[in-house]
Amino acid sequence: MNSKQLFQNRIGNRHPEHLNMHQIGPGDLATSEWQQAGLTLPNLDRMHQYRLDRICALLKQQGLAGILLYDPINIRYATGTTNMQVWLLHNAGRYTYISAEGKVVLWEFDHCDFLADHSKVVSQIRPCISWFYFCAGSRIDEQVKKWAHEIYDVVLELGQGNKKIAVDKCNDEGIRELQHLGLSIENGEVIMELARAIKGEDEINAMRCAVHATDSAIAVMHSHLEPGISEQRLWSYLHAENIARGGEWIETRLLSSGPRCNPWYQECSGRVIQNGDLVGFDTDMIGAYGICVDTSRTWLCGDQAPTVEQKRIYQMAYDQIHINTELLREGITFKELTHKALQYDPLEYNHYSFLYHGVGLCDEAPGIYFKDAWDSYGYDGILEPGMVMCVESYVGHKQGGPGVKLENQVLITENGPEVLTLYPFESRLLEN
Repeated sequence: MNSKQLFQNRIGNRHPEHLNMHQIGPGDLATSEWQQAGLTLPNLDRMHQYRLDRICALLKQQGLAGILLYDPINIRYATGTTNMQVWLLHNAGRYTYISAEGKVVLWEFDHCDFLADHSKVVSQIRPCISWFYFCAGSRIDEQVKKWAHEIYDVVLELGQGNKKIAVDKCNDEGIRELQHLGLSIENGEVIMELARAIKGEDEINAMRCAVHATDSAIAVMHSHLEPGISEQRLWSYLHAENIARGGEWIETRLLSSGPRCNPWYQECSGRVIQNGDLVGFDTDMIGAYGICVDTSRTWLCGDQAPTVEQKRIYQMAYDQIHINTELLREGITFKELTHKALQYDPLEYNHYSFLYHGVGLCDEAPGIYFKDAWDSYGYDGILEPGMVMCVESYVGHKQGGPGVKLENQVLITENGPEVLTLYPFESRLLEN
């Protein structure tokens, strides 16, 4: 099949409109709330083209013919299309190849070719060759050879002989077979993290909408917080309201109450929340437009007055994210953030895994470490306008007692940090 046959046939393969297929979207509830709030909706076609252009620029910069993607989040970024995102995170049944010149071939899972008909950046859709064990069984070797030859042919045709490509995620059998055919393989995860780091205007508009939807979902969850409700039941309201506004899934179950708040990272359980308990949570939400909204708050349950210690720990966490937000200026290095940010004695207090991290379609690079982890894990870089960072705080005494988790999502602009997260803090826990 020559390139003319390969890429001029895309529109003709679209399914008839009477099948009533829809791109995943927010729906009337979310859009009416956004209109009422005066938010600008993103231009999705323009957003998808911006993302594809960023990938292609990096491929050309690295001298790569293209990139092969399996991670559903990377595929969404590159193509604007989705299909069973969570299932395909652990079943390698959908993949795409992006050439440095912007041609996009999408291999769809069984009988799912119509799902990407809305995309204006996808050049061609093919049926996938699934060679993970669930689909291939004892025929993995046979299927992986067919798969690799098809990939090889596409790379050569679109890359004009360039055999150097990047791959984000692939089992060893696939990498070995591609290399056997003569392709040179580089780490595609690096390309995609760099591409996703700088958000365009439409991505930022999409994120503002997703944050607003998340704040609305949090408010519903908050309204159900009362003594006697279980952690799991309370958490379920966040899921329901996310889905009602076009959101997709939540990556963790990080909600805990009372003594389960310290140390952090216990996921929600059947524990019944008591009057006077602190309740902390981290949304980790893949919300509207596939945008990750990463918000943490800690609330006081019921009408019991907070203790002195609850207020002290809460104030420490509150001070930490506000002081550390002010450091988020264009041009500051990751190392400077690590060493300038407000941190509490790690021998006395439990803290979170990161001081800051990037966010977009999921938690993204960079990860900014605490001083005590810099020598082991820290890596440098600089903040640029268009990056979005989450500012994290968790504070809990190592001897036990209350623990508080807070987090805001912050846009880096030429004029300084802009806090996107608008959900209020717990005024009853603030000392002043």
